[in-house]
Amino acid sequence: MKRILLSGGGSGGHIYPALSIARAVRRKYPGVEIAYIGTEKGLESRIVPKEGNIHFYTVEIQGFKRSISWQNVNTIRKFLRAVDRAKEVMREFRPDVVVGTGGYVSGPSVYAAYRLGIPTLIHEQNVVLGMTTKFLSRFVDVVAISLEESQKYLGRANRIVFTGNPRATEVARANSAAGRKSLGIRDPHKPIVLFIGGSRGARAINEAVLEIIPRMSEMPKVHFVYVTGETHYEEIRSRITDVPPNLDVVPFIYNLPDVLAATWLVVGRAGASTLAELTALGLPSILIPSPFVTNNHQEANARWLEEQGASKMLLESECTGERLWNEMKRLLENPEEHDAMSEAARRLGRPQAAEVLVAELEKIAKKRVDS
Repeated sequence: MKRILLSGGGSGGHIYPALSIARAVRRKYPGVEIAYIGTEKGLESRIVPKEGNIHFYTVEIQGFKRSISWQNVNTIRKFLRAVDRAKEVMREFRPDVVVGTGGYVSGPSVYAAYRLGIPTLIHEQNVVLGMTTKFLSRFVDVVAISLEESQKYLGRANRIVFTGNPRATEVARANSAAGRKSLGIRDPHKPIVLFIGGSRGARAINEAVLEIIPRMSEMPKVHFVYVTGETHYEEIRSRITDVPPNLDVVPFIYNLPDVLAATWLVVGRAGASTLAELTALGLPSILIPSPFVTNNHQEANARWLEEQGASKMLLESECTGERLWNEMKRLLENPEEHDAMSEAARRLGRPQAAEVLVAELEKIAKKRVDS
């Protein structure tokens, strides 16, 4: 492959898998040219340029309202204009293959590639399909899924491939010793419990953790790491009057893959990237899905992982400090149950996901050359 175009945006769950694919393609094809179509104001406009050596183009697009609304007429107009703009980009860049990883912006980008006869692949990160994946699945050459459960929603797809989430590949390459060192933990066997609600934090998780901090000193052989999220850090830190010696409170972790590789138990949200990371590393978890996401897909993700025996799900309405402490304590005091969850998570993991996706891109790109 000489040129690949990626598109995905709106949230890190769509952007980071795209960048993982870009890195995997570069590892195999060091001279490849990579372009990315996003939006001017979306998160991708800040994240993608920092990656370096990626041509970044923008289109204007907005999402459909799920209820009947006149705004959807304007959305259709913007979609059609975005398709035309994406075609201009592709005629200029001439990609061998186009990849969409979700978010509204990938809709017109991948559809434009389909109309131009360019090989296409879309990647779905969650159990329940996003609206963009539903729309594009009938047009693209391949739908790549992160979780096998998604297959039942893809009756109109031309071809479905269970690849896993390419984020798993990067986490699988992480260094647990480096993670422990960054936390100042010298004992290589000390269990680490990580509380994390994403880069912005999660209020429900924060409130539950605040309740149990006074009890952490009851477990001096366990090290707790509490990631508040940058938005909530100052407020949360001001509410903790006494920090136990076995607790770190931080706003953000920049070397998260290494810290995850060193972790014994994760308490957090149930986004697609989180599931990829947990299963790639065989990490047991207590998942508290966000109820504020499209299609309630985090609950579907968490419920599926729990059904496989790899996690325990707590809904926000159930997530009191007492309930969370009891669930954690049970796992800490029953290593057999912890190990069984770890093995179940590992069975679900796809640490070679990025390489599998590159192989699929090679296949569909070759079909175009052969034809």
